[in-house]
Amino acid sequence: MKRETQSTLIVWIKRILGFAAIGLWMYVIYTIARSPAPFMGQVPYCMAGTMLIFGLLTAAHKGLDYWSLQKKE
Repeated sequence: MKRETQSTLIVWIKRILGFAAIGLWMYVIYTIARSPAPFMGQVPYCMAGTMLIFGLLTAAHKGLDYWSLQKKE
């Protein structure tokens, strides 16, 4: 695989993962907001969902960065 093609692929994978994470996050927040529980009961789920989704996104981006740097050496 050429470096340009690989670099383009990595950029597009990052974009797709970002849009997917935002879409999933919006769905989770919407689902939690529709819960009949009071706001204070929903807060831990909102925080945990947000941290989990964007933590996994960050890990995926770091992994892709590591992969792209390994191939350039």
